[in-house]
Amino acid sequence: MKNISGKWPLFVIILLGLFVIFGPYSDSKVAERDKNIYKEIKTFNEVLDMVQKNYVDEVESSVLIQGAINGMMKSLDPHSSFMTAEIYKELEVETQGRFGGIGIEITILKDILTVVSPIEDTPAYKAGVKSGDQIIKIDGKSTKDITIMEAVKKLRGPKDTKVTITIMREHMVQPKDIVLTRTVIQIKSVKSKTFDDHIGYIRIASFHERTSTDLRKALAEVGEKASPMKGLVLDLRNDPGGLLNQAIEVSDMFLKSGMIVSTRGRTKNMETKTMARDNGSKEITVPMVVLVNEGTASAAEIVAGALQDNGRALIVGTQTFGKASVQTVIPLENGSALKLTTARYYTPSGRSIQAEGIKPDIIVKLVKPSEEPENGLTERLREKDLKGHIKPAKEDGMQLEENKVESLKDTSDLTKDNQLKTAIDILKSWRIMKKNLIN
Repeated sequence: MKNISGKWPLFVIILLGLFVIFGPYSDSKVAERDKNIYKEIKTFNEVLDMVQKNYVDEVESSVLIQGAINGMMKSLDPHSSFMTAEIYKELEVETQGRFGGIGIEITILKDILTVVSPIEDTPAYKAGVKSGDQIIKIDGKSTKDITIMEAVKKLRGPKDTKVTITIMREHMVQPKDIVLTRTVIQIKSVKSKTFDDHIGYIRIASFHERTSTDLRKALAEVGEKASPMKGLVLDLRNDPGGLLNQAIEVSDMFLKSGMIVSTRGRTKNMETKTMARDNGSKEITVPMVVLVNEGTASAAEIVAGALQDNGRALIVGTQTFGKASVQTVIPLENGSALKLTTARYYTPSGRSIQAEGIKPDIIVKLVKPSEEPENGLTERLREKDLKGHIKPAKEDGMQLEENKVESLKDTSDLTKDNQLKTAIDILKSWRIMKKNLIN
């Protein structure tokens, strides 16, 4: 048995730790499983020792172990990761809806850093960065094998500092450099306006700590401007999600009763059922249409699924992203943390939409005006496209619709947004039909 840096062999230390965790064994299957774990740990210890002693350059053991941890997390699924103390602090800042950066949602697609969508009114959005753009370099350095957290760290930074991203887009002959000046990204989670015939419009861009609070204010403003409000469009298109508790609070604003969401994992404490509360006159009771598309993900899908399954709203648009897994952030002693996928969530009817998404009640594809250029993405980006994505809990034979990822059009011009126009027409027609049927 080999020593490392003159200390106890790492293998022995890990063995002692495992004994404390698992204790003595009475079950033969458990004992056999743990025996296999010991063998794998011994192999890891041997490889670590060989690399540290024989690699062409001297490498700190902490660097090697960090790399091993990152590799382990990468082997699980696209949403599990190890966060250093620095990155963990950045995550905490992000959930507050304010951070320094360029304003894009990113993922790893086919081993390439890819833009899911630019955030409205940010440097990336204004510079013309589009859904589906492949970021092949950051400040001249290749993004090959980069993790999401590493990319986030490189892209964020103090206000007024610059970062250069090199992108590739379909039909581009060669890569294009885009120089972006970082700014304080103050995500305005909720936007609102009113349309003719007393119809309100609410757009939720993402779910962070203030989303439910901002939504209450927006609903009050829309209710006053459209008084009496006779219909509401809730726009969740290109909403990448965010905090689970905010999705629950948002759903509860529109529901008097019924289940909002349930979760199930390997451990008992991950099994939850969240029910709507009757808040009397505070709930919005007008007819609703929820707009979704392939960029609607995670927390946004929870809201759409809750309103659809409870018969509270009509879902219009295209198939959603299909991220129905729950990530738990587990702080570690040294200030770092694990972001670990610990459960799947289910809609009120018991559907697991993982890698499948929510199918709209009425499918309406976004029609792009002929004068607008292509955005460079011929296929939708969804959870099922991500390498190592978690499989659906059960197969139900759902057929996914195919269409292009498009950025949202200006919601003030209905001639450029046929999905929104359809939603408003549905609400108008519902009122007319109700009036005629009553009479």
